[in-house]
Amino acid sequence: MQIESYEDLIMAAMEQPEPQRLLFVFAKSELPEGYSSEQQERFGRGEGGVLTPVLCVDKLPGEVMHFHELVQESENTGIHWDVAFVGAMAGRAGFPPSSDEAGQPLQMMMSNINSGMIAHLLTFNRKGEMIALY
Repeated sequence: MQIESYEDLIMAAMEQPEPQRLLFVFAKSELPEGYSSEQQERFGRGEGGVLTPVLCVDKLPGEVMHFHELVQESENTGIHWDVAFVGAMAGRAGFPPSSDEAGQPLQMMMSNINSGMIAHLLTFNRKGEMIALY
């Protein structure tokens, strides 16, 4: 199944042979340290910058069927974010991974995002639209 929307992601997760736990890392777009005037101009146009993880959470697919539910929940934290990165973990023997088991993979996701290794993650903007990052 090709994933082209958040709804596709949820459906794909629910159709897997083993139950899934979704991993979400929310990142804020900002200028890098020591930015140049050119970088500042591009950033002002909504281009460039760096994505810094600011929030993470794990959920079962049934807990976040619609992206707006995820946005509403994140707004309760008071932390602003621009991009949501999504990964998944498969369960075993018919049981989904626990939240405790998601801790280390979430930390690895944040580290990968900080290092720019994001090709294996799905990315969504605050409207729930899939986006491609370069």
